[in-house]
Amino acid sequence: METENAVNYKFMGRSFNDLSINDDSSAFSDCNSDRSGEFSTASSQSRRLFLACTNSDNSDEFIRQLVSDLGSCSIDEQKNAALELRLLAKNKPENRIKIAKAGAIKPLISLITSTDPYLQENGVTAILNLSLCDENKELIASSGAIKPLVRALRTGTSTSKENAACALLRLSQVEENKVAIGRSGAIPLLVNLLGNGGIRGKKDASTALYSLCTVKENKIKAVEAGIMKPLVELMADFGSSMVDKSAFVLSVLVSVPEAKTALVDEGGIPVLVEIIEVGSQRQKEIAAAILLQICEDSVVYRTKVAREGAIPPLVALSQSGTNRAKQK
Repeated sequence: METENAVNYKFMGRSFNDLSINDDSSAFSDCNSDRSGEFSTASSQSRRLFLACTNSDNSDEFIRQLVSDLGSCSIDEQKNAALELRLLAKNKPENRIKIAKAGAIKPLISLITSTDPYLQENGVTAILNLSLCDENKELIASSGAIKPLVRALRTGTSTSKENAACALLRLSQVEENKVAIGRSGAIPLLVNLLGNGGIRGKKDASTALYSLCTVKENKIKAVEAGIMKPLVELMADFGSSMVDKSAFVLSVLVSVPEAKTALVDEGGIPVLVEIIEVGSQRQKEIAAAILLQICEDSVVYRTKVAREGAIPPLVALSQSGTNRAKQK
């Protein structure tokens, strides 16, 4: 497995490995636990039980009972148990550990394959919430969660798809899982969510793809799945709040020749030049770094970049941009 954590440049004998893009924390900061409101579908009795047990000495017993109910013959009991575990794991790290230790992960994974959309949604989201705990990530993956999550990404409700994308992102933070997720068929589905999902789906898909595409094998899969078209479209839409995210994803892809070719074919150079002209300081810096990679080994691409009018805004950026943008 080839992993690239930073972009390294060499141009005319000079090393630019200190110019990697590493200020991505705010661009990818909102793919966390589920954000599905107050769960109005929960019964008042169930909510009272949840609130009573959250901070009580009986919480361990309550969790064990919920895990037992996941295997019930009653689909209503399964739904209530999955919802309660989802709620318990949402905001309390200590509950995520308790739930995993109580043996909830495998039965929750089995719910992800359910034909009942509500049951699947709660199974996916409970796994997402549990995956926020670093101690649970390897256990979730080794328990067989990746393929069911990919299935939810393909067939689930919009919420299931979004939360499955987030869960796969969290699992991809264990380096060994990145290739397994890529080979499971997740990347074309994430690319589809990036292009056709709602705004939250686009954000979650871009975040997952950014993490997965630090592996070369996954970069190729993403390009082959047609990622460049939605990335270029999102970068061109300054009102979408997706310019930064899509540009960061592009920045990890363009280290492979296939991505450079696809970017040029999809009309990406004029979009990058426009970003350097009118984007924010951070957007300008990312765009300059991408153009540097495009021009690195190709006279043809250098000519295309120059013909698109990149030189004047790059000169202006070299004089008034951030220190890193000036260097790029």
